[in-house]
Amino acid sequence: MAIISFLSRMKIHPEKKDQFIDCCTQLTEKVLAHEPECLYFRFYKLRDEENGYAVFESFLTEAAEEAHMKTPYFEAIVPDLVECLDGPYVREYLDPLDS
Repeated sequence: MAIISFLSRMKIHPEKKDQFIDCCTQLTEKVLAHEPECLYFRFYKLRDEENGYAVFESFLTEAAEEAHMKTPYFEAIVPDLVECLDGPYVREYLDPLDS
């Protein structure tokens, strides 16, 4: 089994903070309720980076992560979330030391 895990870092426009947090909350609730192959999904505020946030995601397979991005709720929520970003996000893939 090839677990896929990554951390995506992003900055947001400060005036869009409430919208961003609302989108994050909605998406997290939907993912955790409807995606059994999602092992972990949670947004974080970056402590030492003004307006910086991150989401840590882990899926059983790459196919599960691809399916996640095609869900109706992902397609409905993510455009509003992306609207809050101040520049591109950076995705960092994480591989276990024992792989």
